[in-house]
Amino acid sequence: MDKRIGYGIALAVALAAPFVGYPVFLMKLLCFALFASAFNLLIGFTGLLSFGHAAFFGTAGYVAGNALKTWGLPSELGVLAGVAGAALVGVVMGALAIRRSGIYFSMITLALAQMVYFGGLRFTGLTGGEDGLQGVPRGRLLGTVDLSSDLVLYFVVLAIAVAGFALIVRTVHSPFGQVLKAIKENEPRAISLGYDVDRYKLMAFVLSAALAGLAGALKTVVLGFETLTDVHWTMSGLVILMTLVGGMGTLAGPLLGAIIIIALENKLGDFGTMVAGSTGILWFNKLGEAVSMVTGLIFIACVLLFRRGIVGEIVAVLGRKRTT
Repeated sequence: MDKRIGYGIALAVALAAPFVGYPVFLMKLLCFALFASAFNLLIGFTGLLSFGHAAFFGTAGYVAGNALKTWGLPSELGVLAGVAGAALVGVVMGALAIRRSGIYFSMITLALAQMVYFGGLRFTGLTGGEDGLQGVPRGRLLGTVDLSSDLVLYFVVLAIAVAGFALIVRTVHSPFGQVLKAIKENEPRAISLGYDVDRYKLMAFVLSAALAGLAGALKTVVLGFETLTDVHWTMSGLVILMTLVGGMGTLAGPLLGAIIIIALENKLGDFGTMVAGSTGILWFNKLGEAVSMVTGLIFIACVLLFRRGIVGEIVAVLGRKRTT
């Protein structure tokens, strides 16, 4: 019941947020919150550390962008095409990566994701190369709802993000999710009980990839462009940071982690722009370094002080109080 109240409060805040905040920034938060939650499904509940989730996030963005701009598909079909593209990449990467475990699994996902990045760099006809895919139209939802309005699009993105999060919650609490937890805790025992561990890992990998793709496709629709940044390895590192800061293995943790990291980057960006305007371009060039330094310091602080993440530590403290 406590969780339901918490989710209800969070939903109420989300519904009221666009009337007091900037809708485009809030939609960006929702996209990254869904992205982090999708990644957490793999690492937090299955125990698989992927260094290649940017491949799904960016691939879906490129596919959705081309579907809307070049192929002329409706908005809903464009987003679904992006999800399908990410899921397909997830099937290929997952089938290769699950043959190994531990750090070898992580390195395979990183290597395959870098191949996707270089593909995005070379296939300029589809991706725009270093210039990115620009001018992606938002279109209409179901042919009737005009998505050019930021406020209208916000509630559409919110509904999709909530549905994606609800799917993750349902998956975690389903029999399938219990098997994933068993694999994370003790894989040899899960094998001895007769579970086809590789099949469960692949299913979890593809589901996580598809949901990450949903986040990437929505982000492209919101911002109207897609760039190589979303398929670069640093994006995979960013989603890992979001998950660890918020609390790996918790449902609310990645949401909080995404909000903190993206909001921090936005504030640092505003500060850097202000300083650049008053003191020259040199400060603007150093802005990227400043963002990386601050996020790195946050990561170090969380590892030293909040090893379970912010939400994880809160849950642990509440658990200890209940037992005393």
